[in-house]
Formats: sequence, structure tokens, C-alpha cells
Amino acid sequence: MALQTLNPHRHAAAVSPAPSSVPRRGHPPPHPLLHLPPRRRLAGGAARPRAVAAAVSGAVNEARRRGAPQGGGGEDGRKDTDLATLGNLCVDVVLSVPQLPPAPREERKAYMERLAASPPDQKFWEAGGNCNLAFAAARLGLSCSTLGHVGEEIYGKFLLDVLQAEGISVVGMLENTNAAACRQAYETLLCWVLVDPFQKHGFCSVAFFAMPAVTSVKSPLSVGYDSYSSLKILFCNGYAFDEFFPDVIASSIDCAIDSGTAVFFYPGPRGKSLLHGTLDEQRALEHALRLSDVLLLTSDEAEALTNIRNPVQAGQELLKRGIRTKQVVIKMGSKGSIMVTKNTISCAPAFKIDVVDTVGCGDSFTAAIAFGFLHDLPAVNTLTLANAVGAATATGCGAGRNVARLDTVLQLLREADLNEKDTLWTELIEGNSLCIEVSILSGMARNGFSERIVHVPVTKVVSDLLPMLEAVLERNAVQA
Repeated sequence: MALQTLNPHRHAAAVSPAPSSVPRRGHPPPHPLLHLPPRRRLAGGAARPRAVAAAVSGAVNEARRRGAPQGGGGEDGRKDTDLATLGNLCVDVVLSVPQLPPAPREERKAYMERLAASPPDQKFWEAGGNCNLAFAAARLGLSCSTLGHVGEEIYGKFLLDVLQAEGISVVGMLENTNAAACRQAYETLLCWVLVDPFQKHGFCSVAFFAMPAVTSVKSPLSVGYDSYSSLKILFCNGYAFDEFFPDVIASSIDCAIDSGTAVFFYPGPRGKSLLHGTLDEQRALEHALRLSDVLLLTSDEAEALTNIRNPVQAGQELLKRGIRTKQVVIKMGSKGSIMVTKNTISCAPAFKIDVVDTVGCGDSFTAAIAFGFLHDLPAVNTLTLANAVGAATATGCGAGRNVARLDTVLQLLREADLNEKDTLWTELIEGNSLCIEVSILSGMARNGFSERIVHVPVTKVVSDLLPMLEAVLERNAVQA
């Protein structure tokens, strides 16, 4: 297939006015927005292609030949794919170990190489990375696709089979015209998920020790506008920087925006290192933070990017910095979650559960945020569903195909057992000086502590959500 190099209109993320740097009372000033020099050019004066890249081997194209569903806009131009993920397709190899791998980089790398020397039994394999998000979203009834690279070896074929069985399509892939020369770059990414006797997790992956996979490919393969025009949401996280050039990620966002596709960005643990990384990484991080429609972060990650400890205020700061940002969603772990928009602050306490395994909870949470975004749900309803989906994953063991199932989500919603701590939300909101509406999910109807605060009964939220989700469950059963 022919190579396409996209040169979309570049959105001026780095030329908009910087926000005020006046520090707020009680905490250090936020990190200023980056104002970086122009994108560097390759030797000989040629700019690096603004390719929306996905390195891909024949395995993906074989899936297409076998009839795996492919993305693309409908004949009438409608968007028929709800959610697509960019990169971070991997196979998790989950192993129990007597102790977690050593911390020093070289020792950890040697540890991983010893593990990789003898591939474990397939019963220890599971689809990982962005597959977790795609699976959870599909179980909520969303049409999902993945954009990434896999190899032709046994791991790649396993991953494609699992994705196809879950109804997840692999789209926008082009033939690699020089696969033999780039074989190493196209091997399926493995992530070793190691669990010690205390159920603590350690992770090892070649992505932790190598340059992005696309660096060994002189002309990154491209995905055309037609692929993006069919999407409603493009999801990208910080781990994409382990696979693709920063320019590739920024261009992916540009193509999505130009196609009318919403962008979700989760910087994740990589956010802090990208903030202090190369100029290309800093530029691409700024681009993603300012041009995404929805930002998702943990409270620690929000603090790292803004230098503001209060998650509500950190969310407001990110919203203020954004050009297109509509929602900033802050995950608070077992405490719950927060959504900050231009005119509202919404808080939802978590559900009480017996936690078995937290791997994949964040991905599952994000799937429900996408569901709420696409269905234009009230913020509190979206957070309630996201908390339930994340909690449902935590009650099981492992991620991949073990992420939340809809019947478990429905059970948690019907029980509506919230981990309520009014003092937490009061403390977080008290620092908010803006006169905007605050909504808090509550186990019962009651008066707020100020005129601006509305307590939303969980019974009302659940009564709104159940008909939608029960319809999805019934539809899934019919399709099965």
C-alpha cells in the first residue's frame, strides 16, 4: 500500500497567551506553560513527517484479510466508531515471583532479559495496555478500535485473536514495505507483570529501556484522514511516547481535531518525566494538555503538572491553560473522583468494595468517562458510573479480558454503598474562590453546606443509569 504522510493544519497551542503566573495563597506558583522553539528539522532541511504513525506487520493485515471489522466513516459521513486508542498495545505476562525485580535500571533490564529467554506458558498471557480500555468500553456497548503495532510472532497473533474475539477492530494499518529491515521494531511489546506474595506489583518492559519503536523506521507509516473521520473519540496516554516520536503524537491529535474527533489524554506516570524531558517531548506534552477535550489524571499527577496540591484547584488550572479543554477528571483512588468544567465542580465518592487487584482500574474508569461524554450525561452521573466500572475491575484478578463486566457494574450500582466522607469534599472545595456550582454525590438527599453546593442522591443517579446499562446488557446478550 502507498505511504501517506499527513500535514494537517497545525493548531497553535504554543502561541496562545500564557496564563497569569501570580501565585495563589497557600501553595507555590503553578508551572508556567511551555513556550518552546519551533519543531526541529531533520538533516538536510527536511522537516520530520507529521505522520499519524502506526508501525505494523503483516499480522495485522492478515487479520484484515480474515475479515476482522475495520473502521471507516459510514457512507453518509457519520462517525461509526465510538472510541479508538493510539498505541500501547501489548501482551501482559503475569507471573507470581518471590520478590519484585530490583530497582536499578541495569539490574532490572537483566532481570527482564532472563524472563524473556524462556517464554512462559500461554495461560500466563493477557492482552494489556490500551486493550484494557478497549475491552471495558466495548462491554459498555461502545464500538471500539485500536491503532498500534504488533508483530508476526506468537504474541502478536495471540493479541490479534483476543482483540477480534472481544469485538475490537484494528484499523488504519498500512503494509510495512521494509519489514525485514525493521523486524526488531515490529515485535509485539511485552510487559512482565510481576506479583509478589504480598500482592504488590512490579512491571518490566523493553519500552522502559529503549527508544520509541518508530525510531528505527526512517519513514513512519501513516494513517489517513478517513480513519480519523470515522472516530468520535481518540484516546492517547503518556505510554504512547515509548512507541512514537513526539511529533507523531502531536500530529495524531491534530488529525483528530481536524476530523471533528474528540481527544482524550491521560499523561499517566510518564507525565512528570515528559515535563522535564527533551524539547520535543515537552512540546508534545503541552500540545496534548492544551488541545485535548478531556484530561484524565490522578491527584498526584495533577499536582506534578501544576505544582498545586488541591486537586480541584489543579483541575481548574489545567482547564484554564487549555485551549479546547472541556473536562478535567481527577482520580482520587479509594476516595472517589472529581470532574472540573468551566462552570461546575462535581465530586463522587467511591463504592465500598473488597479490593482484589487494582491493575486495569484506571483504564476501566476511563471507559466510563468516554461513555458519559458520548451520551452527554450529567457530570455526577458520569463519575458515578466511572467509579462503579473501576471498582468492578478491582473486585477481579488482573486486567485484559478480566476487566469489569457489566453485570458486576450493575450490582454495585444497585447496592449503592458509598465510601462517604463529607469532610474530604468540604476541604477540597473550600479553597475554590470561583462562584460556580458544586455537585456532590450523596447516599441521601440533604441540604448542602452552602448555597452553591448541591447534594445529588445516589438513588436518583442510579435510577437514571440503570435503564441505559440494562439495555446494553440485553443487547450484548443478544449479540453473543
